[in-house]
Formats: sequence, structure tokens, C-alpha cells
Amino acid sequence: MTRLQASITTPLPIDQAFDFVADFANSSLWDPGVATSSRIGSFDAAAPAATLGVGSSFQLGVRMRGQVAPMEYRITNFERPGRVTLAGSGSSVTAVDDIQFSPTATGGTQVDYTADIHLGGWMRLVEPFASGAFRKLAANALNGMQRALNERAVAAGATAAAGGTSE
Repeated sequence: MTRLQASITTPLPIDQAFDFVADFANSSLWDPGVATSSRIGSFDAAAPAATLGVGSSFQLGVRMRGQVAPMEYRITNFERPGRVTLAGSGSSVTAVDDIQFSPTATGGTQVDYTADIHLGGWMRLVEPFASGAFRKLAANALNGMQRALNERAVAAGATAAAGGTSE
């Protein structure tokens, strides 16, 4: 098993940060290792955050070894706006992503992300050597998350400054 842990801070308020990140259909918007992402099953597209919860499922196309491999993620723990845990599985990998959100003193959000990754089949033989590659992928994902959340904070601030409402 490889465990990855990292934290970021964003000016985006906790409820908005949680809703964006917990909806793994958004993961292709912030994680360069994800080629495609969508929600599985029926949900109310007009209020997607309201329909998220334990059991919500997502189909991801994850970039692995020069190919795009399917992975399915399911929310196993949902404590809005403080924590979401997702379990993922693909042909040769399983993962548990635990993401915790806490408010900052300035009204933003600290996001603490832990991912436990297990390679299966013949891939488990290379797992001890893959931690560096996993760490690079995780750093790219967290940088992308930071950028996406900060962009949403700027857009929300611009909307509020223009007299509109922010989501």
C-alpha cells in the first residue's frame, strides 16, 4: 500500500469547497491524471450537491501507463461540509481517498487529502517502486485542486462584488 497525504488552503468558503471536491464528477476539472469523470446513476442536475451522499458513484477515466483506464468511485462516508471518503476500484488498483475540510480564520478552507492506493495482480510487485510516481501524480492533482478552488473563489468574489449571488 502507498499512502499519500497533502494539504492545501483556499479562500473558497468551506461549503463551496466541499461541494466541488466531493462531487468526483468534477475531478477531471482539477486532476490532470483524470481524463474523464461523470456521475453514475440518476441525480438532480439542477441541485447536484443536494443529491450527493453515501452511495453516490462516479466513473473516472484515469491516465495509467499511457492509457486511460476505467475506475469507479463510490462515496462511503459523507459528513458535509467536513469530510468525504470515497472508495475506488479499477482493473489493477484500489484506492481510498479521505478528504477533510476545515474552515480557516479568514473564511477560506483547508483541505487535507489522504489517499491509500493498493495495486493488485502482477502490479503489486512494482508497488514498492511506484511511490515516487504516485507522489508526483498526487502533487499534480493537489496543485490542480488548489487552482480550481482558487478560480472558483475569485469568480464567486467577482459575482458578489457585482451585486449577484455566489453559489
